[in-house]
Amino acid sequence: MTSTVPAPVTRTADGSALQAVLLDMDGTLVDTEGFWWDVEVEVFASLGHTLDDTWRHVVVGGPMSRSAGFLIEATGADIPLAELTLLLNQGFEDRIDRALPLMPGAARLLAELAAYEIPTALVSASHRRIIDRVLTSLGPQYFALTVAGDEVERTKPHPDPYLFAAAGLGADPARCAVVEDTATGVAAAEAAGCHVVAVPSVAQITPAARRTVVTSLEEVDLAFLRGLITV
Repeated sequence: MTSTVPAPVTRTADGSALQAVLLDMDGTLVDTEGFWWDVEVEVFASLGHTLDDTWRHVVVGGPMSRSAGFLIEATGADIPLAELTLLLNQGFEDRIDRALPLMPGAARLLAELAAYEIPTALVSASHRRIIDRVLTSLGPQYFALTVAGDEVERTKPHPDPYLFAAAGLGADPARCAVVEDTATGVAAAEAAGCHVVAVPSVAQITPAARRTVVTSLEEVDLAFLRGLITV
């Protein structure tokens, strides 16, 4: 982390007190949530098990330990969690090596945040090896800080990753805007005290206090994010 002291509150001409933007990765910036499920289906098929499609809503957005552990328990597969984790990560890496589609609006939003020098962090439940692979295509220059799920003691839905990111950018969590696509990520960001923009990818997310729901990242720009934090 670069700092653990929140930055002083400064406001732009429009009255915004936005200090930083914290972005999820899978399903938010890159269209990869489906990749994870496809890999899980393939790996368990090789182990002689068929995954129930309804389980997809259970494992989406969560840490590897939770999703893989759930699938082992649900199927009764005879495989250690550590070994399954390696298989899933390798399968995912193989897929993103072939294609890594960005979500609509992602490239434009990242470029705008960079142009206006808005402190920006990538906050993902994925492991560091996955994040670094994705960053080669997404653009590491857009992020002052990246936080991986295997680098914090408790990952999403706990607030730790977002608290870590805000501190690393020297920002007050209450003056950070978070963009997430799953209920798990939204829960983490809200527990950290951030304002949240939810762009649901798999399961529905409803609006709530300090939570705005949009249908596409194309609806989100810097003016939109600044408008979330005015006090």
